[in-house]
Amino acid sequence: MRKITNYLSIALLIPFVFSCTDLEIEGTDSLISDGFAGVANIKGEVDNISNTIANGALANQESLYALNEVTTDEYFVPTRGTDWGDNGRWLSIHQQTWNAELFDVVQPWQALNSVTINASRVINEKSVNTASGDVAQLKAEARFYRAWAMEWILDMWRQVPIRNVDEPNSAIPDVLTGQDAIDFIVADLTAALPDLPTVTAADGIDLKSRPTKAAANLLLARLHLNKHVYLDTSPDNADMQVVINAVDAITADGYTLAAPGEYFDIFRPSNDVETIWWSPADTGPRIWNTLHYSQDWPGVNDGGGWNGFVTLSEFYQLFEGDPDVNTPGSGQEERRGVVHDASTADEDNLGIGLGFLIDQQYDQDGTPLNARNNVGGVPLVFTKEAEKTEYSAPADNAVLETAGTRLLKYHPNEEGGDRRRHIVRYRYADAYLMKAEAMWRMGGDPLTMINALRSQRGATELTGPLDGQDLLDERGRELYGEMVRRQDLIRFDQYLRAWNQKEAGSDHLKIFPIPVSDVLANPNLSQNPGY
Repeated sequence: MRKITNYLSIALLIPFVFSCTDLEIEGTDSLISDGFAGVANIKGEVDNISNTIANGALANQESLYALNEVTTDEYFVPTRGTDWGDNGRWLSIHQQTWNAELFDVVQPWQALNSVTINASRVINEKSVNTASGDVAQLKAEARFYRAWAMEWILDMWRQVPIRNVDEPNSAIPDVLTGQDAIDFIVADLTAALPDLPTVTAADGIDLKSRPTKAAANLLLARLHLNKHVYLDTSPDNADMQVVINAVDAITADGYTLAAPGEYFDIFRPSNDVETIWWSPADTGPRIWNTLHYSQDWPGVNDGGGWNGFVTLSEFYQLFEGDPDVNTPGSGQEERRGVVHDASTADEDNLGIGLGFLIDQQYDQDGTPLNARNNVGGVPLVFTKEAEKTEYSAPADNAVLETAGTRLLKYHPNEEGGDRRRHIVRYRYADAYLMKAEAMWRMGGDPLTMINALRSQRGATELTGPLDGQDLLDERGRELYGEMVRRQDLIRFDQYLRAWNQKEAGSDHLKIFPIPVSDVLANPNLSQNPGY
């Protein structure tokens, strides 16, 4: 009752305060301004942009990640009793039944637009001072971040707001679409490239947490590979050549495919030959979102996983090997990973495998795990498929808790544990496969390239000629969980097909609705068709 009394007291005081306050703005008040005067601490502002990208809506398991993974055939989040219900939020993402007010649509839109406006403040010619660092390089980093954010906005919404920071805050932002948006992004990357550092594959991992020439070239390649999608045209050979040239520039900086046996090392916080750009983001949302409650890290995460994200059986079975066995030495290709059994579970790996976790799961001493709070000892056996969207609380606890193959690229037993901050954003295999696809779209057959990659990953070689399904499948096997699947499915015209727990969709679902509040606030924006 005390809180209510306090609130009422405050409410009663408000009219008195306002009646005794002179609201006339004097010429010396801080609200009066001559306009944008430039960023005083450029390095601090660029650091803040980097932090925005590494946290919250642009880094966790929600928002940007969910819209580009859970909307695809890679991920499904069944509701297990009361867990992962969230008013149907996760099911609407997977089933592509979202609306303009969905949290996961609103949050990344706001976060990405905040990156563009803050980067624009840094890039502005009035921003000339910095506490430390080279101004030209810092502005180049800001251009990269703005291009990165704008490419996502173009990809997901097709309308890119851009504000002139020299205009009053009340000015309505312009909106770029189609070729104008692409030209703006290309101009940013072109201007940034000369002043971004050349960081080679052999250079220290710390140097790869900020924008580099290689990162800018990968973004340039990605933009041109998807350009025909954004313009609703056919792929153009000139754009595909831009992709090839940009990837060749990355290769010239020493980046290459990881050696056999080193695939999962790419996702550790140590240097490797593939990582081009990583973000100091918490890996916990990539680890605990999928692991079961009984799978934990003693002393650090005794509560175990969150038991949410699972992959679809059809996606899991794209990989070579017996689909019912995924223990070490059972003949699966490297990228499918392993489940540690009684003979390979130890304190180092905590009994938790990597890649696709199926069948019986084990503790760090090799003891088979059981489902949570089950006196009867129902084994923790992950099935290949989650067959229901919602589990109401069945008598058989295993049905509730164990459905679905789990997907894990980041292992919890690393320095810093589940709080280690190292999410790979760009890596060489993605660029490599973009080049292969560009060659194919120009009429070539990149069979040699694809088989070279497959050999590195312990998979048998394919026979040619390759088709679009081969290239899409290979990108899926190589880049699962790395926020490219939605783009890939759209580019190969498979995003709208039906898969487990999702019916075939209509064309408007290739892009997302713009949050209602933004459409109302900016008359230059118009709601996307179908919403």
